[in-house]
Amino acid sequence: MIDIHSHILPGMDDGSRSVEESLAMLEASAVQRIGCIAATPHFYAEENSPEGFLARRAASAERLYQVWRPGLPELKLGAEVCYFEGISRCKGIERLCIEGTGLLLLEMPFCQWSYHMLHEVWELQARPGVTVLLAHIERYLRRQDADVWRALAEWGVLNQCNASFFLDWRTRPRALRMLWSGQIHLLGSDCHNMEERPPRLGEALTVLGKRGRGVLEESGDTFLPRWKAAQT
Repeated sequence: MIDIHSHILPGMDDGSRSVEESLAMLEASAVQRIGCIAATPHFYAEENSPEGFLARRAASAERLYQVWRPGLPELKLGAEVCYFEGISRCKGIERLCIEGTGLLLLEMPFCQWSYHMLHEVWELQARPGVTVLLAHIERYLRRQDADVWRALAEWGVLNQCNASFFLDWRTRPRALRMLWSGQIHLLGSDCHNMEERPPRLGEALTVLGKRGRGVLEESGDTFLPRWKAAQT
């Protein structure tokens, strides 16, 4: 199974603070039978250019590769890109897609999205080789109208949700309805550390059962053709 959203690279953002913590997160994921993890540190355009971010990411990943060993999940490098004005015209933004996929994990503002914001997403989705994947979709639901979700689906924008959406008994029924109806395409742990926000994707997969895993693995085969989901 693929964990499509994590903050596992050491010293990149508010996620892992050290190589040791990253290694512990990898080990916990392996126990949960996660075969591949997308490392998606936060990208803020006001702090870094894509080139500067990629240089920092490469250095952080190299530190982690030095302690990686067989049996741990495979790493694919990416980014969680925070929406910014002009994102659809940003030179080099496609280089922040998750390695080997063309998926750009996009964190939208936590407010009602304006027409201009949605037009930016539409233009970003229209860029060659880029497919927008909205990060932790559950955090935006109450702020957007149904017409927004219909439009995004028509444009081919994909949705990622966090494992916690299925683990909280208050949100689980809605999470399952969205999964069965095809509104959730990919699942991520959004893990940041081993204390407050540890890897919990395995717990979510237990909740989903065989049918749920099949839906997510089918999505993985469709949208991530270069990856093979580990059997769970």
